Amino acid sequence: MLRIAHTVFLYALLALPVFSCLFVLMRLWKKKAIKSLSDPDLFENLSPGFSPAKQVLKFILVCIAFAFLVIGIADPQVGSRLEEVKRKGIDIIIALDVSNSMQAEDIKPSRLERAKQSISRLVDKLQNDRIGMIVFAGEAYTQLPLTTDYAAAKLFASTIDCNMIPAQGTAIGAAINLAINSFGTGDKKYKALIIITDGENHEDDAAGAARDAASKGIIIHTIGMGSPEGAPIPVLQNNIPAGFRKDPDGNTIITKLDETMLQLIAGTAGGKFVRASNSEDGLEIILKEINKMEKKELGSKVFTDYEDRFQYFLGAALLFLLIEIIISDRKIRWLSGTKLFGEKK
Repeated sequence: MLRIAHTVFLYALLALPVFSCLFVLMRLWKKKAIKSLSDPDLFENLSPGFSPAKQVLKFILVCIAFAFLVIGIADPQVGSRLEEVKRKGIDIIIALDVSNSMQAEDIKPSRLERAKQSISRLVDKLQNDRIGMIVFAGEAYTQLPLTTDYAAAKLFASTIDCNMIPAQGTAIGAAINLAINSFGTGDKKYKALIIITDGENHEDDAAGAARDAASKGIIIHTIGMGSPEGAPIPVLQNNIPAGFRKDPDGNTIITKLDETMLQLIAGTAGGKFVRASNSEDGLEIILKEINKMEKKELGSKVFTDYEDRFQYFLGAALLFLLIEIIISDRKIRWLSGTKLFGEKK
């Protein structure tokens, strides 16, 4: 397996076409200058040993040396050993509520933005676990399948917003059922589902779904985003607040955290319920519970050892520079009568 340790240096190779253009322009300028200052035949007689073809050859050698030098600095490396690395971890799926009520600002900057920040911090503290993501409102969708690509997980989390799902509502049960299918059949352990929501479930039987998950060995933790007192739901136009959502009677809608529902879900599936606030998002409590879980062994083959090969390219660059230095600008005397480099006799 081949890789380049410092790929940014390869951009220096773009200078080669620039050097070539400058070299051609310089030769054309010299020819024009000679024609304007003297007769070309007279100039050749005054400098019989001058070899234009050798100048071209020397330039080519310098360009080749430059290319090898740049590649050497970029440090090509070859994977020399394939090793199977054993890792222990669990499968974690985060189900994030993206209903309109998550735009409420009783938790700053908003329930949804605070939840996304919590997910990012959680991902930063994972090591060998696989992580997946589900978004839900009136329906539930897989945002990210189970993966160990933590950078991708953070990227996907950052793109989540309340416009992802047109069907509004808070179908926590649908999110739990989708998570059950995402974990797949297998061991009845090593699985954790973290639900981040304000808990206002009006769509399905979330408690029944939690019992089904528990029977399959899935532990469910819930994080309640919001306050029991509640807050109005902003109406955003181009990400700028433009009033609050109202019911058909013209009254401002107040969305409140449903702690009872989230406590029931977590208790049914052997997990913890934590209520987030402006000062604490409950992440540490959930992480402690996850770290207590039994880990399963995961194996993946990766290249773990690379050997540098820059020395070969630097050696080649030095060789071509030495050849360029050795070659003289003048014609070879015993070949002066030939047309090896295109010169006239």
